[in-house]
This record gives sequence, C-alpha cells and structure tokens, in this order.
Amino acid sequence: MKPQRPYIALTMGDPAGIGPEVVTKALARTDLRERMGLLVIGLEAARPEGLVDGFPEHPGQAGFVEVAGAKTWEMGKAQEACGLAALSALEVGADMAKRGDVQALVTAPVCKEALHMAGEKVEGQTELLARWDGTERYEMVAVAGDMRVMLLTRHMPLREAIASISTDSIGWHLDLFHETLRSIGIEHPHIAMAGLNPHAGEGGLFGNEESRILQPAIEAARARGQHISGPHSPDMVFLDASQGKNDGVLALYHDQAFIPLKLLSKGRGVTLIAGLSYLRVSPVHGTAFDIAGQGIADETNLVAALERAATWVGDQQSAIGDTVT
Repeated sequence: MKPQRPYIALTMGDPAGIGPEVVTKALARTDLRERMGLLVIGLEAARPEGLVDGFPEHPGQAGFVEVAGAKTWEMGKAQEACGLAALSALEVGADMAKRGDVQALVTAPVCKEALHMAGEKVEGQTELLARWDGTERYEMVAVAGDMRVMLLTRHMPLREAIASISTDSIGWHLDLFHETLRSIGIEHPHIAMAGLNPHAGEGGLFGNEESRILQPAIEAARARGQHISGPHSPDMVFLDASQGKNDGVLALYHDQAFIPLKLLSKGRGVTLIAGLSYLRVSPVHGTAFDIAGQGIADETNLVAALERAATWVGDQQSAIGDTVT
C-alpha cells in the first residue's frame, strides 16, 4: 500500500505567545503544504492569511477551523481568555485525531499558568491529552536528531522523582518505549537504560539503585524479547545515542533527559506522546512570552515537528501496508 499524503491538525497554542507567529511562518513553506494537508485550529482573530475554511482539498492549500474565544488579548502575558482558547483548540484537534479525521496532531506551545486560570489544573498537554484519550499508560518521548529519549518521571521535585523510581515502573516504560519505537519505523529497537548515579553506581561505590532496582527491570524486559542494555553511565549514554549507537534512551528524571536534548537539538527538537490512540507531536520550546508579538520568533522547531509527524505517519502507513495480503 502506497503511503498517502497525511492530514495533520495544527493547533495555534496560546495566542499571547509565539504560537500564531510560528504557525504563520511555517505555513509560508510551500514544501510543507505540498507534503501534507494542514488544518490549523485557533481563534479567528489570529487566523493566518490565505487559509481555506475546513479541510484543504488540494496540495498546496491549508485549511482553518475556528474555535470560540477572545477577539483581543495582551501579548506576552498569561490570561484566562488565552488559556480557554488554547484548551478549545486542543480539544478540537484531539477529537479529530481520535476519530481519524487527521492522521496526526501537532500542537504549538501553551501556557500552563493560562490553562490554570481557565480552570484546567493540569501539569501540561501530555497529561491533558492522555486524560481526554482515556489512557493511563502514556509517557513523553523527546527526539533530537538520532537521539530518542523517554522520560521515566516528568515535572516533579528531584527528590520525589528519585524516590518514585521502581522496578515495575521501569518495566512498563520499557514496554511502552519498545512499542513506540516500532510504531515509528524501528523494527528491532535497541533501548539503552540510563543509570541514576555517577558512573551508573560504579559497582555499588556510588549507590546501589542500579543493581537493586534498575537491573532486575532490564533482565525482565530481556526475558520478554527486548534488546535492552545498561544501566549506562549517564554522562556517556546520551553521547552514544546522539551518534546512533542505540535507538532510544530511557532517562530517569526530567533534566537528565532535557539538558542533552536541548544542547543537541539545535532548534529542531520535538516531543511525542507514547501511549495515545493517535500520533501527537510538539516542538520542545514554550510560549516565549518575552519575544511574543515582536516578529522575531523562529519557526524552525515547529517545522521540524510537522516534518517528523509526516514522516512517522508515512512509517505507520507503510507498516500497515506491509501487513496487507
């Protein structure tokens, strides 16, 4: 089966941030509009020029779906009205993706403070989209070049993150990571497990979490047929990943993953949510309120997210075609 041109829903994010600007700049890329059918979701007052109403019918077109909300707002500031607009766009895009109207959802950045003002007390888009999708088995995966990293824990104090690490949690994360890498075209993934302590504990000299908690999970995953190595010294495992020596790294806490990711992404880092019933991709940057409305925001990261989404949709369609007899 030949992969078809994908339809991708693109939410504009918080209108007081750089979302509308980077979306508009990305839409100016004719190569993107030729490669995928883009359906932008947001406020009419932030609508980029030249979009058709609803789904684009022809290559080169991009469509627009309006959500209700404010007609004016203050740039560079968290506001309830902007949080409501961002939530509405996310909900419309998620519903389209769940129904299969689009093959992927790409989301411009939102402001957590604005979401809270709007009444949605949520950690972030990852948790919100997972809840709407009805899944409790999900996780963030960040991608920079050849480096793919799943987080074991996300936004929590480091002391709490370390205390929450368990053999069972590592086990289901390895299973989910393995499934996710296969879904984006890596047939036999090699996952490297990052250690917790310096030099991965140095045989117990610098801590025993590696032998006591991490190693049993790795051995169990290997028994399930997965190719897992480690625990590896955290100061080397990400360098190896950036050089293509593994297909993914399971990181144990937020900054262990995102310091190397942001250093190596060069403005093209993206995240996806493993475990959803549909493909969701997002740039790694935030709303950048400090430069919002100045016309200087760089769309490179959003373009990378759209390109990754289209590639992964193609990989999934090819995999489905391979199963057809």
